Amino acid sequence: MANVSWGIGLLILLFIVFIGIFFDILGIASTAAEEQPFHAMGAAKVRGARHALKIVRNADQFSNFCNDVIGDISGIVSGAAAVAVMTQILVLFPSRAMAENLLNVLMTAFVAALTVGGKAVGKSIAIRHAEWIVFQIGKVLYFLEEYLHIRIFEAKRKNGTSQGAPLSNKKGRK
Repeated sequence: MANVSWGIGLLILLFIVFIGIFFDILGIASTAAEEQPFHAMGAAKVRGARHALKIVRNADQFSNFCNDVIGDISGIVSGAAAVAVMTQILVLFPSRAMAENLLNVLMTAFVAALTVGGKAVGKSIAIRHAEWIVFQIGKVLYFLEEYLHIRIFEAKRKNGTSQGAPLSNKKGRK
């Protein structure tokens, strides 16, 4: 950020904040979505439906990653980016004492308002359109698995076991 202008730095800051909002929407949608639509789509062999079902069944892990891990990282990085932008703007002012205090308050308020307001709007969108959002993520996961051979997680069955894991131990039976 030290080598970019304050305008480009502000755009990078906005991008980082929007990444946090976007992943918050994904995490909330995963917890709000229901399994039933994905069962129907899976029966019709719709691409991405099986992966969307994996997301819903692993909503606790998926939401934790999206909301907590990515959200916390974007919050920390956006704070650092805000300081870098603020520092570059301060270079433009000859009298820094008053400008520094004012800019510090304004930048902090701007980033906080954008983050909190964006997440509030995003949560209502995520709850209202949960199945559609999760299905779109399912399509992305389908692409990653089919074409790039990247598997994110295994599906959980209703009884809590992973798909493909034996339901009972058959050793010792005749």
